[in-house]
Amino acid sequence: MTTASGGSAWRWALAAVAATVFCVQLDAFALNMALPGIGRDLGVAGDGLRWVVSGYLLAAGSLMAGAGRLGDLYGRRRSLMAGLAVFGGSSLVCALAPSLPVLVAARVAQGAGGAVVMPVGLALLTNACPPGSRARVTGRALGIGGVATVCGPYAGGVLTEAASWRAVFWLNVPVALVAGVWAARAGESRDTTAPPSLDGAGLVTATGALAALAVLVDRGPLWGWASGRSAAALAAAVALGSVFVRHERAVAHPLVDLALFGNRPFVALTVAGAAANAATVVVLFTVPLALQGPWGLSAAGSGAAFLAPAAAMALAGPVAGRIRTADAVRVMAGALALGAASLGAAAAATTLPGFLLAITGCGAALGIAGALTLIATQAVVRPERAGEASGVTKTVITTAAGLGVALSGPAAGAEGGTAADAALTAAHTALMAAGGCCLAGAALLAFAPLTRIRADGSRGGRSAADGRPD
Repeated sequence: MTTASGGSAWRWALAAVAATVFCVQLDAFALNMALPGIGRDLGVAGDGLRWVVSGYLLAAGSLMAGAGRLGDLYGRRRSLMAGLAVFGGSSLVCALAPSLPVLVAARVAQGAGGAVVMPVGLALLTNACPPGSRARVTGRALGIGGVATVCGPYAGGVLTEAASWRAVFWLNVPVALVAGVWAARAGESRDTTAPPSLDGAGLVTATGALAALAVLVDRGPLWGWASGRSAAALAAAVALGSVFVRHERAVAHPLVDLALFGNRPFVALTVAGAAANAATVVVLFTVPLALQGPWGLSAAGSGAAFLAPAAAMALAGPVAGRIRTADAVRVMAGALALGAASLGAAAAATTLPGFLLAITGCGAALGIAGALTLIATQAVVRPERAGEASGVTKTVITTAAGLGVALSGPAAGAEGGTAADAALTAAHTALMAAGGCCLAGAALLAFAPLTRIRADGSRGGRSAADGRPD
């Protein structure tokens, strides 16, 4: 069970979560348009520039699983406010950063804040809303927050060109503050079925394993998958993961209930969502560089050109919120297939209008898939462990985002100084790789009949709440 206040508490929770999503999305979409400006100002390109993105993803991917469950235990509203304070404060440091190392360190701190706010915000909203309206309200929050998806690229381009890339980070500070004020007025909720005690060993081993895995995904392409450093990162991830699993099986109140991984719809939707997120990161990272590089647009011009794809992504939240849970697997498989086709069309495009049309179709498809990942996975778990489930889902898809950055690496390096044709080829290669991710996710959902969800949101044979037998 959870504790929560009634009345208008869910409306404040909706406002807080929508503002939180807006803040995080604004940071992501505006920053991608500002990356070339950061590179020019700080004198970095290629791998150095990637750390501005991957530093955030490494921290967020390592910490989300534990952060989600801690919100369940100690209060989701309290955790959301703390995470927003970290995110806003580190954004301020990013805005003032005098060098790349300082900027990357601040981005790591931002990632820690993002690791808290996203899973606990979703769990707070899930528990604040009446059961029959959770999907619609969550979709509404994602849609409102998705407005940043529309204005972020343009704002990032205009601010970078008219003022500085630093203005992108300054924008985060007031938005995070407003989100924190609204969160303070939402009802508190927590899991009252478990004692408020921290599974310290589980938290340490899970975070360590995820950190090693995130480093492997991010650095593996640069080190070489067969290199000693890659082997060491893999060995650390496997060893710490094994210790974590053994510990979670033995402890009375685990950080993550391993029965969750017996919930087939949850697992399938999460893995397919990871594929969608990897593809989304490729689009967010590669397309702005391609528009400002091979296609020859200015920062403001590329932001304006990206408005249509961004708007398509933003509209996905409310649309996904109206899709029945029973239809989630089928719709998500179709969206991923459409995303793969659109990415293939973008890679083959020979004109700028054709390229933008294909990317717009891709934005709509990936937006639906991403929103369904967050909405449908919450629908097939118990509300009192919503933070745990959201943390696991966000961990998986954020780690996959690191793969997206790795796939985008050649495009970033090409943009830094090679010929336009070579840069365009690198961008097309990254987009084709993203299409492959989408096809893999669609195939998983299409050819896994055991992931079918019944009309009441449950699954045959096992409890939709936690994966245990009925």
